[in-house]
Amino acid sequence: MSDLIRQKAIFYLSLIGFFGIFSTTISKSPVLPLFVNALGGNDATLGIIAAASPFAGIVLSFPVGFLSDRLGRKRLLVISSLIFMIAPLLYLLVVNPWVLIPIRFFHGMATAILGPVASALVVSWYPQKKGERLGIYSAATLFGRTIAPLIGGFIISYFAILGNLINYKAVYLVAFALALPVFVFSLVFPTKKEVENGRVRVKALDLFVAAKEFGKNKFLVTTSLMQMTTYFIYGVLETYFPLYLAGLNIPAGEIGLIFSLQVLAIALTNPLFGKLADRIDKRKLIILGVLILALVMSTVTYLNVLGLLIFESLLFGLGMSLINISTNTYTAEIVSEEKLGTSLGALSSIMDIGQSFGPFIVGMIIASYTIASGFLACTILAIIFVGIFTLANYEKQLKQLITENIKLH
Repeated sequence: MSDLIRQKAIFYLSLIGFFGIFSTTISKSPVLPLFVNALGGNDATLGIIAAASPFAGIVLSFPVGFLSDRLGRKRLLVISSLIFMIAPLLYLLVVNPWVLIPIRFFHGMATAILGPVASALVVSWYPQKKGERLGIYSAATLFGRTIAPLIGGFIISYFAILGNLINYKAVYLVAFALALPVFVFSLVFPTKKEVENGRVRVKALDLFVAAKEFGKNKFLVTTSLMQMTTYFIYGVLETYFPLYLAGLNIPAGEIGLIFSLQVLAIALTNPLFGKLADRIDKRKLIILGVLILALVMSTVTYLNVLGLLIFESLLFGLGMSLINISTNTYTAEIVSEEKLGTSLGALSSIMDIGQSFGPFIVGMIIASYTIASGFLACTILAIIFVGIFTLANYEKQLKQLITENIKLH
C-alpha cells in the first residue's frame, strides 16, 4: 500500500474526528442545559437527558466494535457519519424537553460507533506507528472538543435577541453544517481490503462468544479496568472540581480557562506520547498515567493558589494523554487484527461505564463527608487497579523476581 494512500487515510480520519466531535460537542456544551431550561425542564430532567448520550456508548460500543471486525470498518464509519448529519436536525423539531432523551441517545450512537471504529482503523493501517497516528487523530478530536463550547456560546449570545428558541436552534443548524464534512470524508475514505473482508453473516451468539473470549483474556480485562478507572476519575473531576474552584471564589472565566488548558495539554501531548508508546513498554506508560491521576486527586483539594491549581490540572491532562494512547496501542499488540474492533469496542463501553458512574458514586461520598474524601477515594481506587494491572501483566517477571530473592536468602 502506497505512502500517499496511508497519508490520505490519517488526514481524512483526523478531519472526520475533528468535525464529528466538534458537531456533537457544540450540540451539548453549553447549549443543552440552557435549551432544556428554556423548554421548561428542571434539573432532574436535565440529568436524565444528559445521561442518554453516554448510555449509548455503554450499550453500543462493544457490539459496534464486534460488527466492524465482520462487516468492515468503513461501512460502520459511513453509518456513524449519517447519524452525525441527521441528529442535529432532530433538535429543531423539539418542543418538549422529554423528546430530547431519544434524540440524545440517537446522537450518542454516532460517537459510540466512531470511537472504536476510528481507533481500529488507525492501528490496523499503521501497525508500526500506531501510537503516533492515534496521537494525531486524538489531538484532532480534542481540538474540536475545545473549540466547540466557545463557538456555541457565541452563537447563543449573538442570536439571543431573536427569542423563540432561535438562538439554540441556530447552534443545531451549525452542528448539522459541521457534520456534512464528516459524511463526505467517510465516503471517500480509502478501503483496506484486509479489513473490509465483506463477511456479512453475523449471528447474535457470536457476540456472546466474543464477550466470553474478552472476559478470559486477563490482559484485556485489566487494561479495560485501567481505562474505566481513568474515566471514573475524569468524570468526578469534571463534575466536582468546578464546584471546589467556585468555593475558592475563582471566577467562572478562570475556571473555564483551567479546563480549556487541560484539554489543550492532552491534545498537544497526544502525538508526542504516541511516538513514545511506539518505542517503549506501553504497560509502564499506563501505570504511570494512572498514578499521575491518583497523585492529582489526592493533593488538588489542599491547594488554593490559582497557579498551583492550573499546574495540577495540566498534570492531570498529561496523565490522561498517556493512558488514552497507551491503552489503545497496548490492546492492538495483544489481540489479532480480526478481533481488534471487538476489543477496542469493549474498552470503550467499559470506559463509558466508569465516566457515568464515577460522579454518582463519589457524589454520595462527598455528600456524606467532604470533597477531599471523595477525591481520596478516587486515589485509593486507582492504586488498587494499578496493583491488579501490574500483577496480571507482569506475572512472569514478578514470579522470577520472587524466585531470585528466595535463592539469594
